Amino acid sequence: MSNHKNVNALTAGGVLVSLGIVFGDIGTSPLYTLKAIFKTAKEIAEKSGGGGSYINPDLVLGALSCVIWTLTLQTTIKYVMITLRADNKGEGGIFSLYSLVRKKAKWLVIPAIIGGAALLADGMITPSITVTSAIEGLKLKFPTVSVIPIVITIIALLFIIQQFGTNLVGKLFGPIMFLWFAALGVSGLGQIIHDPSIFRALNPYYAIHLLTTNPGALAILGGVFLCTTGAEALYSDLGHCGKKNIRISWIFVKLMLIFNYLGQGAWVLKNPNYDPHFVNPFFELVPPGMVLYMVALATTAAVIASQAMISGSFTLISEAVRLNLWPKVRINYPSVQKGQLYVPSINWLLCIGCIIIVLIFKRSDDMEGAYGLAINLTFLMTTVLVAVYMLRKKFPKYLIVIFVAIYGAIELSFLAGNLFKFVHGGWVTLLIGCALLSVMWTWYNSRKIKNRFVKYVEIEDYYEILSELSSDETVPKYSSQLVYLTSANFKTEIESKIIYSIIQKEPKRADVYWLVHVDVMDEPYTMDYKVEFLIPGKLIRIDFKLGFRIEQRVNLLYRKVIEDLVKNGEVDITSQYKSLNKHKIAGDFRFVLLEKHLSKFTKLSFYERTIMDYYFILKRLSLSEERSFGLDSSYVDVEKVPLIFVTPDDIELNRLPV
Repeated sequence: MSNHKNVNALTAGGVLVSLGIVFGDIGTSPLYTLKAIFKTAKEIAEKSGGGGSYINPDLVLGALSCVIWTLTLQTTIKYVMITLRADNKGEGGIFSLYSLVRKKAKWLVIPAIIGGAALLADGMITPSITVTSAIEGLKLKFPTVSVIPIVITIIALLFIIQQFGTNLVGKLFGPIMFLWFAALGVSGLGQIIHDPSIFRALNPYYAIHLLTTNPGALAILGGVFLCTTGAEALYSDLGHCGKKNIRISWIFVKLMLIFNYLGQGAWVLKNPNYDPHFVNPFFELVPPGMVLYMVALATTAAVIASQAMISGSFTLISEAVRLNLWPKVRINYPSVQKGQLYVPSINWLLCIGCIIIVLIFKRSDDMEGAYGLAINLTFLMTTVLVAVYMLRKKFPKYLIVIFVAIYGAIELSFLAGNLFKFVHGGWVTLLIGCALLSVMWTWYNSRKIKNRFVKYVEIEDYYEILSELSSDETVPKYSSQLVYLTSANFKTEIESKIIYSIIQKEPKRADVYWLVHVDVMDEPYTMDYKVEFLIPGKLIRIDFKLGFRIEQRVNLLYRKVIEDLVKNGEVDITSQYKSLNKHKIAGDFRFVLLEKHLSKFTKLSFYERTIMDYYFILKRLSLSEERSFGLDSSYVDVEKVPLIFVTPDDIELNRLPV
């Protein structure tokens, strides 16, 4: 925890780390944003018969003004100033935000999973478009170079190294990104000094004029949106850098971005007949002798931006697993660095997705159509959740209304602009997002359906029989210490299926029965437990209260609690077998997991049966219960139980006379 407080302190090192981790995505947007805007403007002009005269001061100043004010309203005010306030014990991201507000209303899970799925879908396109845009700069020096093999090689290597941890490389990210932003600013200023009148673009009048007079204003907005796509990463990486470091480093980042955009705009005004389909104004700012160095730096920045997105996806999935919004998957910890995760299944899913996107679209121009639509949905969902957070924090109602009205209008306008991209590739990320959303929705709803059919009984009613069974030597001993994982929230209750397993299915005699319950808390790093002696020396319940970022290694946590209880003299785990007891040898432990299956006799609606059928497919593909809880399969028994017991009362049978 002290480590966590250090992160929130404002330090030069923290600011440098912020440059490396937080701003990679938004920092590489000058590679493709203006190119996409002017390409769209050219296509609109050609459709309306405007020919090659489409570039004029109104368009260029209007586009630059839109970009500058989007960075100001979306990134600076909404994310840096407002959303960063919604930190969950120093952690950020859409699921951290959801954890803060989920008790306000059950429907809040909908914006949370839509935002999470869209963010993951965006994780597939970010490496593809940034790396491709950077490598395409080589064409200035080597016009015949084949870009796709180089891009696929870089992307494949990027995903292969994830399993080894990125701690060492991570230390280089800050200085490299500082160099990148400095290069952006210097190359932009090189053009601005030749045409200082470009600073007129700081006036919002030009943005308003463009949006109200240009017939293709909405389509142009779809391109403008690309300048702010990395804003969500700002919030997601809050836990790595701390809000003070992010806010201070953003001042430098925003200044360098604006200089670069203004520089590109000045170059475009000077070269109004250039073709945005083949020329990227970004690389035109660089002296010919420096192009290869800029391509190398841009590629490195693109890799860093991709790395930040991949790490963010791993964190997102690990939170989703703990919040029961995603199937249980293997999560590795490749280094001792706090928060460093590796999720193999997501890593290879993203890798395959990125390579397919590169092979489908081939050019960064075409990828721009697929980019932005999904992340736009995440922005909207964050607005909804932040508004609820503001309500929870008792912000004045008029401020909340203003916030929702302004950002609802801005983001819905961007969504309308991005919908123009649907046929040009937006459908790809939307399709990926819908597939991911279906997984989250199914996993969440299947748990609700299962819980509806879980029957709880009063545990006190079974105290006597459990005590007698534990002492009944006519029943073969099943285990010295028998452990069940229970979902019952109250110590007075227990699932009827656990009682059925102990008493009826195969009477299980044990010296001590343990009930273990895991409660996922709304805070990220809570690690508390509580012990209740229901029948002293015979039936003990342990409640773990774990934060949504804590790995649920039940085996290790349980062993740690047992060690503490033995040390305090509260329990005796010495074997009761006479030969072993004499030598003070500890008794054996056995875990019993109850695995539910769907009986063909189960009465469910068509929708619920579809959800459960999909759930069981996902369950087969996901990690087994014992592995997800970190249990050694050699001392775990898995018992299959039907989701719903069908009783004879449910059957109508007529007896015929003899």
